Amino acid sequence: MGREEQLHINVPSLFRCPISLDVMRSPVSLCTGVTYDRSSIQRWLESGHQTCPATNQPLPSTDFVPNLTLHRLIHLWTQSSSSARLRDSLAPPPAARSSPSEILALTERIATGTARESCCGALKKAAEFASYREENRRFLAGSDGFVAAVVRVLTRGGEGSSESEIEVLELAVRVLESILTENGVKERLNRLLLRSDRGNCLSPMVSVLRSGRLASKIGAVRILDSIAVDNESKRSIAETEGVLAESIRLLVADTDESLRDVVLPLLIKLAVARSMKARLVQLGLVPILSGFISDQDSTGPTVERALRLTQMVSTVAEGRQAVSEDASLAGSLVGRLMKASRAATEDAVAVLWSVCCVCGDARVKERVARSGGMTKVLLVMQSEEDAGVKKMCSDLMKALRSGCETVDSGMVSYETRTTHIRHR
Repeated sequence: MGREEQLHINVPSLFRCPISLDVMRSPVSLCTGVTYDRSSIQRWLESGHQTCPATNQPLPSTDFVPNLTLHRLIHLWTQSSSSARLRDSLAPPPAARSSPSEILALTERIATGTARESCCGALKKAAEFASYREENRRFLAGSDGFVAAVVRVLTRGGEGSSESEIEVLELAVRVLESILTENGVKERLNRLLLRSDRGNCLSPMVSVLRSGRLASKIGAVRILDSIAVDNESKRSIAETEGVLAESIRLLVADTDESLRDVVLPLLIKLAVARSMKARLVQLGLVPILSGFISDQDSTGPTVERALRLTQMVSTVAEGRQAVSEDASLAGSLVGRLMKASRAATEDAVAVLWSVCCVCGDARVKERVARSGGMTKVLLVMQSEEDAGVKKMCSDLMKALRSGCETVDSGMVSYETRTTHIRHR
């Protein structure tokens, strides 16, 4: 082998994932026909994106199917390649080659182990096994007692007050997150974490949100999001001490976009009850959302989720007051009209309507008018097809023109007109 061949390997572009640019281990195809490595496209979709990364086309479906033909071609090319280094780099790590009996023994170690070193070692091997390929993750998810064993590690890990306890909790979160999309896992986690004999077992998750590393925090949020399947579970999660406070703290303390991509959808899920909306306002959510909406560098998904949450909290008196007291929010809402998706524009209209028409706040009316709000609202009204949104725009125009405190609408009308927005 010559020196040039040792230093450079020509990889067919078809074999590289468009996202990671690495040789694909498990190629899967989206409905657009573009193929990605499974782990890369899963991270993309789980971050809230609804488009194909390569083409930027909206995805009518986020399902993907294995590209078996390409998988075989990559395998044949790898085997025939003259580079031993390449074969070694694509070969599974030792733990990924574990036999079913070894994994079952690993499950037993996780379930019964009390020594931190032993537990950490078993969890690391399970995480490595799960990270290699889909078949491994499916095997773990289907292994009798595996999910329950990992949850048991979480619950006996205490509050995660020490660095060693946090390490164990992070490893457990990593393993559970890796199999989260497998059949039946979310339902089992919902039962084990929220409906066990000991009641709610989410305090270790709060510890990870508070003290874990970035990847662990993201994993913990994804797990919480996955088990919020109905109003009862959403209320249970939201009422767990520290969940809402730590989630909001993450939005302030960490500017990483991937963290926002999971925290904002979780808060949208949890803000179903009036008490939860009021609690979010009390914790200072509205000024944070205002910052996202006004920041021109905010990504489209961040802005749309911020508008959605602002609309949701504006359905309670505490939220409307917080919106009114934010000096820049009204102008930012006007600025986003017709510049975001139809759903986001409707959310912005609903917030403006709530503070200008329901509350009749003269300060907000003045800010909206100074920001060119009448022209923007008129444009929305002319282009909008939904009768409820058109009526809100008409009310806004009357309120802004007359400067009166209220229009012919009350709280019952408000709740009725925004039902189609709040339950999209």
